[in-house]
Amino acid sequence: MKRIFFLIIFFGTATFVQAQWATAFHISNRPFVAVNKQLGKKWLPEFRIDVDNSFEYTGLELVINHVFIENETYQFYGGLGARVNYFSGLVIPVGLNIYPFENKNFGFQMEMAGVIGEVDILRGSTGIRYRFNRN
Repeated sequence: MKRIFFLIIFFGTATFVQAQWATAFHISNRPFVAVNKQLGKKWLPEFRIDVDNSFEYTGLELVINHVFIENETYQFYGGLGARVNYFSGLVIPVGLNIYPFENKNFGFQMEMAGVIGEVDILRGSTGIRYRFNRN
């Protein structure tokens, strides 16, 4: 039921707003894939799914990030979210998206996130990010 709730909130909100889709792969000791749809210039709601493990241990996250600093080459953000199924709890991410190439659709990311709940952990990740149809 929690999974359905997160999917409805994420896709329901993102569908009604003119925005830009992006996808990412975060590399850490618990890697995850992410899909987001940037809302305006300042909001990055993102749905995340753990990968590289069994379905029983797959965690789901929904975070709402706010872009604090942005220019054509990078975005610095922080946010708040929730995680369910495995390591359930509150998620507090802070990160940096970097777009160093001429094509600003492809870039890299670094993120540090506190997960507070069943187990309190500080998670660090790096990875790649791709923005579709960037105007």
